[in-house]
Amino acid sequence: MCMQHATLKSRPSLTPSQIADLRLAASKLSGPERRSFEAEMTLKYGEGNPLLAEAVFGWGRQTVALGLDEKRSGIICLGAQSALSGRKRWEEQHPQAAQALCQLADAHAQQDPTFRTSLTYTRLTAQSALKALREQGYSEEELPSPSTMAEVLDRMGYRLRKVVKAKPQKKIKETDAIFDNIKKKMTKPCHRKASNAGA
Repeated sequence: MCMQHATLKSRPSLTPSQIADLRLAASKLSGPERRSFEAEMTLKYGEGNPLLAEAVFGWGRQTVALGLDEKRSGIICLGAQSALSGRKRWEEQHPQAAQALCQLADAHAQQDPTFRTSLTYTRLTAQSALKALREQGYSEEELPSPSTMAEVLDRMGYRLRKVVKAKPQKKIKETDAIFDNIKKKMTKPCHRKASNAGA
């Protein structure tokens, strides 16, 4: 009772509208991001007191305390579900096949002609990649579906596009003048010296 009374006395001077905004912001987050946000707001407006955060913002004091501990230690706690559940990606399940796929894609790849990005364009389609891996002896159980293969190639940094040739530069203002000058030189009559052989 005394603790709660002392906590309520030290409420931060926030308007009801500001408190509602902070509650709304916290409700849009989840997991470690939410705990981090609640911990930051508790430090800023609640003197780092989880009980005060519960009384003012309506956040669970255990969650706020965990967020404060994560902030202090720098270690993010993972729940059992997020740490132990979920399916591994195909390339993690089959690293040898992924390495073979990478070599195949490299053989068919070309850098973006403009060199503006680090993306690699490839002629290798998902279907042809699957066919090539089958020819190398990989079984159907090891290989993904064509749509998953397309995603794997994209994750590896290969864009499934046709390799395009570099585009020619645009015509500059001086181009016409250069070609006119060349034409004039080509059309000038050649003056040969008279030969002395007939004399």
